Amino acid sequence: VAAVAASFNRAAEQIERLLAAHRSLLANASHELRSPLARLRMAIDLNAKEQSGPMRDEIVRDLAELDALVEEILLASRLDHIEKLERVELVDLLALTAEEGARSGVDVSGEPGVVSGDPTLLTRLVRNLMQNAHRHGGPPVTAHVGTEGGSVVLKVRDHGPGLPEGTGERVFEPFFRPQGRSETAGGWGLGLSLVRQIALHHGATVQHETPSGGGACFVVTFPATS
Repeated sequence: VAAVAASFNRAAEQIERLLAAHRSLLANASHELRSPLARLRMAIDLNAKEQSGPMRDEIVRDLAELDALVEEILLASRLDHIEKLERVELVDLLALTAEEGARSGVDVSGEPGVVSGDPTLLTRLVRNLMQNAHRHGGPPVTAHVGTEGGSVVLKVRDHGPGLPEGTGERVFEPFFRPQGRSETAGGWGLGLSLVRQIALHHGATVQHETPSGGGACFVVTFPATS
């Protein structure tokens, strides 16, 4: 029994080292990508007059997409390495959601709901849900903040085709791509995976619902603030 236990412990330690190395690789690769991306953007800006037109616009959009991906990978890596939030404040989730909704063209309704957490991370959570609804759903996109049994609940809904059948919890996996979805159509990236990571660091849960009128709805439930 002792030999089996020792073997199990060695295997567990090896797995932990591999996971740590994997996280470190992602973080370092993301940092290394930032410099060439910045140089490419500078080169495009310096040659804006000579390289005007649709081609340049497409390159700028691609660079912006790469920048956003690098930022999300770095955030995911940071969240992997922290055990508790470094910054905690009382945040009015309705006000925060309304401000983000004004930027994203999302109609926001509800009542004030105070949650305890990091305002920057909570803003990212709301933004990712709204961007996901715009990108993979259909208009109109709405957000609602309310209270249920002492908990503060955020719901972000779209009126698109909804998630493919059988998707379930896999939609929260990094870079999840539904079966049959083309490479050009893209997958879900890190957006919803980050939403779940941020929610967990706030003691919250996030789940997907299928509304009766169609579309998709993501629900984040925050614990009551003492």
